[in-house]
Amino acid sequence: MSGLADTTLQLSSGARIPQVGLGVWQTPSGATTRQAVAAALEVGYRHIDTARIYGNEVDVGAAVRASGVARDAVWITTKLWNADQGYDRALRALDTSLESLGLDYVDLYLIHWPVAGKRLDSWRALERVHQEGRARSIGVSNFLRPHLEELLASARQVPAVNQIELTPFLQRRETRALCAEHGIVVEAYSPLTHGKRLDHPVVNDVARRVGRSVAQVLLRWGLQHGLVVLPKSTKPARIAENGTLFDFTLDDRAMNELDALEEGLVTGWDPAEQP
Repeated sequence: MSGLADTTLQLSSGARIPQVGLGVWQTPSGATTRQAVAAALEVGYRHIDTARIYGNEVDVGAAVRASGVARDAVWITTKLWNADQGYDRALRALDTSLESLGLDYVDLYLIHWPVAGKRLDSWRALERVHQEGRARSIGVSNFLRPHLEELLASARQVPAVNQIELTPFLQRRETRALCAEHGIVVEAYSPLTHGKRLDHPVVNDVARRVGRSVAQVLLRWGLQHGLVVLPKSTKPARIAENGTLFDFTLDDRAMNELDALEEGLVTGWDPAEQP
Protein backbone atom coordinates (compact mmCIF):
# COMPACT_ATOMS: atom_id res chain seq x y z
CA MET A 1 0.00 0.00 0.00
CA SER A 2 1.81 3.04 -1.30
CA GLY A 3 2.48 5.76 1.21
CA LEU A 4 1.92 3.96 4.50
CA ALA A 5 5.59 3.40 5.21
CA ASP A 6 6.95 6.30 3.18
CA THR A 7 4.70 9.19 4.19
CA THR A 8 6.26 10.55 7.35
CA LEU A 9 6.47 13.79 9.32
CA GLN A 10 9.65 15.26 10.75
CA LEU A 11 9.77 15.51 14.54
CA SER A 12 11.84 17.96 16.56
CA SER A 13 13.69 14.93 17.98
CA GLY A 14 15.13 14.30 14.51
CA ALA A 15 13.03 11.20 13.91
CA ARG A 16 10.43 10.80 11.19
CA ILE A 17 7.05 9.40 12.25
CA PRO A 18 4.79 7.51 9.82
CA GLN A 19 1.70 9.64 9.30
CA VAL A 20 -0.77 6.74 9.59
CA GLY A 21 -0.70 4.35 12.53
CA LEU A 22 -2.84 1.55 13.90
CA GLY A 23 -4.37 2.38 17.27
CA VAL A 24 -5.07 -0.52 19.63
CA TRP A 25 -7.10 1.21 22.33
CA GLN A 26 -9.91 -1.11 23.46
CA THR A 27 -8.48 -3.90 21.32
CA PRO A 28 -8.67 -7.01 23.53
CA SER A 29 -5.38 -8.52 24.59
CA GLY A 30 -4.27 -11.86 23.20
CA ALA A 31 -5.10 -13.10 19.74
CA THR A 32 -7.28 -10.11 18.78
CA THR A 33 -4.46 -7.59 19.22
CA ARG A 34 -1.88 -9.91 17.65
CA GLN A 35 -4.02 -10.50 14.60
CA ALA A 36 -4.85 -6.80 14.16
CA VAL A 37 -1.18 -5.78 14.36
CA ALA A 38 -0.20 -8.62 12.02
CA ALA A 39 -2.85 -7.55 9.51
CA ALA A 40 -1.68 -3.95 9.67
CA LEU A 41 1.97 -4.80 9.19
CA GLU A 42 1.12 -7.14 6.33
CA VAL A 43 -0.57 -4.38 4.33
CA GLY A 44 2.19 -1.87 4.97
CA TYR A 45 1.51 -0.05 8.23
CA ARG A 46 4.73 0.76 10.05
CA HIS A 47 3.30 2.58 13.09
CA ILE A 48 1.57 0.95 16.07
CA ASP A 49 0.17 3.01 18.95
CA THR A 50 -0.41 1.29 22.31
CA ALA A 51 -0.32 2.23 26.00
CA ARG A 52 0.27 0.49 29.29
CA ILE A 53 -3.37 1.00 30.33
CA TYR A 54 -4.57 -0.76 27.17
CA GLY A 55 -3.25 -4.06 28.54
CA ASN A 56 -1.95 -5.26 25.18
CA GLU A 57 1.70 -4.21 25.06
CA VAL A 58 2.79 -7.86 25.29
CA ASP A 59 0.73 -8.72 22.22
CA VAL A 60 1.92 -5.71 20.22
CA GLY A 61 5.54 -6.69 20.82
CA ALA A 62 4.88 -10.33 20.00
CA ALA A 63 3.09 -9.47 16.77
CA VAL A 64 5.88 -7.17 15.62
CA ARG A 65 8.49 -9.87 16.28
CA ALA A 66 6.42 -12.53 14.53
CA SER A 67 5.87 -10.31 11.48
CA GLY A 68 9.43 -10.55 10.25
CA VAL A 69 9.50 -6.77 9.76
CA ALA A 70 12.75 -5.31 11.06
CA ARG A 71 12.42 -3.60 14.43
CA ASP A 72 13.88 -0.35 13.16
CA ALA A 73 11.25 -0.26 10.39
CA VAL A 74 8.31 -0.18 12.84
CA TRP A 75 7.38 2.88 14.91
CA ILE A 76 6.07 1.82 18.32
CA THR A 77 4.45 4.26 20.74
CA THR A 78 3.41 3.56 24.30
CA LYS A 79 2.25 5.80 27.13
CA LEU A 80 2.73 6.56 30.81
CA TRP A 81 -0.48 5.94 32.73
CA ASN A 82 -1.85 8.22 35.46
CA ALA A 83 -1.09 5.87 38.36
CA ASP A 84 2.57 5.80 37.30
CA GLN A 85 3.10 9.55 37.12
CA GLY A 86 5.81 11.33 39.08
CA TYR A 87 9.56 11.19 38.44
CA ASP A 88 10.62 7.87 39.97
CA ARG A 89 7.42 6.00 39.15
CA ALA A 90 7.58 7.15 35.54
CA LEU A 91 11.09 5.79 35.16
CA ARG A 92 9.98 2.42 36.52
CA ALA A 93 6.87 2.44 34.34
CA LEU A 94 8.90 2.63 31.16
CA ASP A 95 10.99 -0.32 32.35
CA THR A 96 7.76 -2.28 32.78
CA SER A 97 6.44 -1.29 29.36
CA LEU A 98 9.71 -2.18 27.64
CA GLU A 99 9.68 -5.57 29.36
CA SER A 100 6.08 -6.16 28.26
CA LEU A 101 6.84 -5.13 24.69
CA GLY A 102 10.06 -7.13 24.64
CA LEU A 103 11.99 -4.10 23.40
CA ASP A 104 15.11 -2.17 24.32
CA TYR A 105 13.48 1.13 23.36
CA VAL A 106 10.25 2.67 22.14
CA ASP A 107 10.10 5.14 19.31
CA LEU A 108 7.76 7.44 21.22
CA TYR A 109 6.81 7.64 24.90
CA LEU A 110 3.92 9.88 25.87
CA ILE A 111 2.47 11.19 29.10
CA HIS A 112 -1.03 9.81 28.65
CA TRP A 113 -2.94 12.45 30.61
CA PRO A 114 -2.06 15.84 32.19
CA VAL A 115 -2.30 14.78 35.84
CA ALA A 116 -2.25 17.92 37.98
CA GLY A 117 0.66 18.15 40.39
CA LYS A 118 2.60 15.31 38.74
CA ARG A 119 2.85 16.05 35.04
CA LEU A 120 5.94 18.27 35.32
CA ASP A 121 7.85 15.66 37.33
CA SER A 122 6.73 13.04 34.85
CA TRP A 123 8.09 15.17 32.02
CA ARG A 124 11.50 15.39 33.72
CA ALA A 125 11.53 11.59 33.76
CA LEU A 126 10.68 11.47 30.07
CA GLU A 127 13.50 13.89 29.33
CA ARG A 128 15.85 11.49 31.11
CA VAL A 129 14.69 8.35 29.27
CA HIS A 130 15.07 10.23 26.01
CA GLN A 131 18.65 11.15 26.91
CA GLU A 132 19.29 7.50 27.76
CA GLY A 133 17.93 6.38 24.40
CA ARG A 134 15.17 4.22 25.86
CA ALA A 135 12.59 6.50 24.25
CA ARG A 136 13.79 7.84 20.90
CA SER A 137 11.18 10.63 21.01
CA ILE A 138 8.97 11.89 23.86
CA GLY A 139 5.71 13.76 23.96
CA VAL A 140 2.34 14.19 25.61
CA SER A 141 -1.26 13.15 25.11
CA ASN A 142 -4.47 14.98 25.96
CA PHE A 143 -2.59 18.21 26.69
CA LEU A 144 -4.58 21.27 25.66
CA ARG A 145 -3.20 24.79 25.40
CA PRO A 146 -3.13 25.56 29.16
CA HIS A 147 -1.38 22.28 29.97
CA LEU A 148 1.16 22.85 27.20
CA GLU A 149 1.85 26.43 28.27
CA GLU A 150 2.60 25.24 31.80
CA LEU A 151 4.90 22.49 30.51
CA LEU A 152 6.74 24.69 28.03
CA ALA A 153 7.51 27.21 30.77
CA SER A 154 9.71 24.70 32.60
CA ALA A 155 10.65 21.97 30.14
CA ARG A 156 14.24 21.61 28.95
CA GLN A 157 12.96 19.75 25.91
CA VAL A 158 9.87 20.60 23.88
CA PRO A 159 7.50 17.64 23.35
CA ALA A 160 7.92 16.14 19.90
CA VAL A 161 4.25 15.13 19.76
CA ASN A 162 0.88 15.95 21.28
CA GLN A 163 -1.74 13.24 20.79
CA ILE A 164 -5.32 14.48 21.20
CA GLU A 165 -8.79 13.58 19.98
CA LEU A 166 -9.29 15.35 16.63
CA THR A 167 -11.91 15.17 13.91
CA PRO A 168 -13.70 17.75 11.76
CA PHE A 169 -16.23 17.83 14.61
CA LEU A 170 -13.54 18.55 17.26
CA GLN A 171 -10.68 20.60 15.89
CA ARG A 172 -8.89 22.06 18.96
CA ARG A 173 -7.62 24.96 16.89
CA GLU A 174 -6.02 26.90 19.77
CA THR A 175 -4.05 23.85 20.88
CA ARG A 176 -3.00 23.04 17.32
CA ALA A 177 -1.85 26.62 16.78
CA LEU A 178 0.36 26.49 19.88
CA CYS A 179 1.78 23.15 18.75
CA ALA A 180 2.58 24.60 15.33
CA GLU A 181 4.29 27.56 16.97
CA HIS A 182 6.61 25.23 18.91
CA GLY A 183 7.17 22.58 16.25
CA ILE A 184 5.05 19.95 18.03
CA VAL A 185 3.50 17.39 15.67
CA VAL A 186 -0.15 16.68 16.46
CA GLU A 187 -1.53 13.15 16.40
CA ALA A 188 -5.28 12.58 16.04
CA TYR A 189 -6.77 9.76 18.05
CA SER A 190 -10.37 8.61 17.55
CA PRO A 191 -10.23 10.22 14.07
CA LEU A 192 -13.41 8.36 13.05
CA THR A 193 -15.55 9.89 15.85
CA HIS A 194 -16.15 6.46 17.42
CA GLY A 195 -18.72 6.06 14.67
CA LYS A 196 -20.85 8.90 16.03
CA ARG A 197 -20.74 11.01 12.84
CA LEU A 198 -20.22 8.43 10.09
CA ASP A 199 -23.75 9.11 8.90
CA HIS A 200 -23.29 12.89 8.72
CA PRO A 201 -24.68 14.15 5.41
CA VAL A 202 -21.79 16.51 4.62
CA VAL A 203 -19.15 13.82 5.12
CA ASN A 204 -21.22 11.34 3.13
CA ASP A 205 -21.62 13.84 0.30
CA VAL A 206 -17.86 14.40 0.16
CA ALA A 207 -17.30 10.65 0.22
CA ARG A 208 -19.73 10.19 -2.67
CA ARG A 209 -18.01 12.90 -4.73
CA VAL A 210 -14.53 11.43 -4.30
CA GLY A 211 -15.65 7.80 -4.51
CA ARG A 212 -14.27 6.86 -1.11
CA SER A 213 -15.58 5.64 2.22
CA VAL A 214 -16.58 8.06 4.95
CA ALA A 215 -13.72 6.74 7.08
CA GLN A 216 -11.21 7.44 4.31
CA VAL A 217 -12.53 10.99 3.95
CA LEU A 218 -12.19 11.69 7.68
CA LEU A 219 -8.67 10.30 7.73
CA ARG A 220 -7.64 12.15 4.59
CA TRP A 221 -8.90 15.39 6.16
CA GLY A 222 -6.45 14.80 9.00
CA LEU A 223 -3.55 14.04 6.68
CA GLN A 224 -4.13 17.21 4.66
CA HIS A 225 -4.05 19.22 7.90
CA GLY A 226 -0.61 17.76 8.64
CA LEU A 227 -1.80 15.44 11.41
CA VAL A 228 -0.74 11.92 12.23
CA VAL A 229 -3.92 9.81 12.19
CA LEU A 230 -4.47 6.71 14.32
CA PRO A 231 -7.51 4.75 13.12
CA LYS A 232 -8.43 1.68 15.15
CA SER A 233 -9.93 -1.54 13.82
CA THR A 234 -9.58 -5.27 14.36
CA LYS A 235 -10.96 -6.25 10.94
CA PRO A 236 -8.29 -6.87 8.28
CA ALA A 237 -10.43 -5.44 5.46
CA ARG A 238 -11.15 -2.27 7.43
CA ILE A 239 -7.50 -1.94 8.48
CA ALA A 240 -6.51 -2.10 4.81
CA GLU A 241 -9.21 0.39 3.79
CA ASN A 242 -8.13 2.84 6.51
CA GLY A 243 -4.60 2.78 5.13
CA THR A 244 -5.59 3.45 1.53
CA LEU A 245 -5.31 7.22 1.76
CA PHE A 246 -2.54 8.30 -0.57
CA ASP A 247 -4.09 7.82 -4.00
CA PHE A 248 -6.66 10.59 -3.69
CA THR A 249 -6.96 14.12 -2.30
CA LEU A 250 -9.74 16.33 -1.02
CA ASP A 251 -10.14 19.57 -2.97
CA ASP A 252 -10.55 23.00 -1.37
CA ARG A 253 -14.32 22.76 -1.48
CA ALA A 254 -14.33 19.47 0.40
CA MET A 255 -11.79 20.67 2.98
CA ASN A 256 -13.77 23.85 3.60
CA GLU A 257 -16.98 21.88 4.05
CA LEU A 258 -15.32 19.56 6.55
CA ASP A 259 -13.62 22.43 8.37
CA ALA A 260 -17.05 23.98 8.91
CA LEU A 261 -18.30 20.98 10.92
CA GLU A 262 -16.75 22.00 14.25
CA GLU A 263 -19.16 21.30 17.11
CA GLY A 264 -16.92 20.47 20.06
CA LEU A 265 -17.79 16.75 19.85
CA VAL A 266 -15.76 14.92 22.51
CA THR A 267 -16.30 11.17 22.31
CA GLY A 268 -13.85 10.11 25.03
CA TRP A 269 -12.08 11.90 27.85
CA ASP A 270 -12.28 15.68 27.87
CA PRO A 271 -8.97 17.18 29.01
CA ALA A 272 -10.60 20.62 29.11
CA GLU A 273 -11.94 19.52 32.49
CA GLN A 274 -8.43 18.78 33.81
CA PRO A 275 -6.84 21.69 35.74
